[in-house]
This record gives sequence, C-alpha cells and structure tokens, in this order.
Amino acid sequence: MPNILAVKNLRVSVAGKPIIKGVSLALQTGKIHVLMGPNGSGKSTLAQVLMGHPTYQVTSGQILYQGKDLLKLDPTERSARGVFLSFQYPNEIPGVTVSSYLRMIHNKRFGTHLSPVKFRSILDKKLKLLKMETGFLDRYLNDGFSGGEKKRMEMLQMLVLEPKLVILDELDSGLDIDAIKIVAQAVNSAYRHTKMTVLLITHYSRLLKYIAADKVFVMRGGQIVQTGSHKLADELEERGYVPFGE
Repeated sequence: MPNILAVKNLRVSVAGKPIIKGVSLALQTGKIHVLMGPNGSGKSTLAQVLMGHPTYQVTSGQILYQGKDLLKLDPTERSARGVFLSFQYPNEIPGVTVSSYLRMIHNKRFGTHLSPVKFRSILDKKLKLLKMETGFLDRYLNDGFSGGEKKRMEMLQMLVLEPKLVILDELDSGLDIDAIKIVAQAVNSAYRHTKMTVLLITHYSRLLKYIAADKVFVMRGGQIVQTGSHKLADELEERGYVPFGE
C-alpha cells in the first residue's frame, strides 16, 4: 500500500523556539493512524503544520502529500486537494448558518452549484448518522454550541467534504462516553465509505475502543520515540508515557 503522506526529518519552530525536532513518519493510504503523546510533545503543532498554519516556521525537512511537496501549497490549496483538519477549538461565526456554510464549502470542494433544497437532501443521511436534529442546520455556526455539538459539527463537515486525508486533533477532548461513541461512528462510517486516510491525535486510548487503529506513533519532546500496532496504545494505557523517555 503506497503512502499518502511522508514526513521526513521535519523541524519546526515558533517565535524561534524549536517545537518539532526531526520528525519522520509515513501514513499509508486508506489506513487509520494514531499519534499519541503528553501535553507539549508537539502533536498539535504537527497537525497545524500539515494544514499550513502560518504561525509555525518549518526550518528544515520535507512533507510529501501524494508525492507532491505539501509545503509549497497554501491552506486553501491543501483543503482543495483533500486535506482536512478538525480543530480543538473551532471559531464561532454568528450570522452564518450551519447549512449555508456547509453548502458553500461543499460547492467549492467539488466545483458544484447545488441549490439549498438539493443540498439539504444530501445532509439528511449525514445528520441521521450523527444523531443530529434538522433544526441544527439553521443555527449559527458554532454560536452557543456545547463542546459535544462543536465536535459533531466538525464530523458533519468532514462527512460533507469527503477528504482524502483527515487529521483529527483531540477529537475526544471534553466529550462524554455517548458523544465519543457518536463521533467514532462518524469516523468509522466515513472511513468505510471513502477509504480516507486518518491521523487521529489524542492523549488517551479510550477513543481507540471504538476506532480500530492500524498504526500508533508515540511523540515526546518533539520527536517520534516509538511506533507500533494498536497494542502500543494499550501499553500506554497501562504504563503511561514515562517509559518512552523525556
């Protein structure tokens, strides 16, 4: 199976301070990968760099996406080519409804001009998967949403865009067990139907009870310190991150 993404000896700084210190990893096309590590290890920084956030300075290294230099593409181009990042803290946008926002990004992603009525029919099945009421579509984007609602909104956006590479940063943060099951179901359903590649970033293994990982990476101090199968996540649950060094 070819790699959809290859990160080679990546080094990243913020305001002159090194955060990522020589990371190399590869994501296989159509597989589910998990990046685990304690706070401050560089996980979210890596996610932001993959999406092209301008705050982070790549000082050396290479990122290849489908064989192309990802670093030469701006965030809009990366999204258009099928890279999706869910945010830990998505922005609230009063005045813009969920339905109009999703229709806009869908039309832009696929080069279509679907009417509101036609697009609404597309959303019906996706709403049912996430156990969301249709009234949700008329609310303003993330405005007054609970933590669980924001996560479901991210998953709805993912289902609409049908990306090739999905980066899910702290998807389980702040969710109760029922909400975790629902977002996991969304990931599993999208994975089955599109065979997207997933990079799931998390502190804990609880989400992996519902999403089967093919490969697990452990990150500490801005470096990948261990790689293994899903069993590595179980080991982390039992032993913590201390055995993997500072």
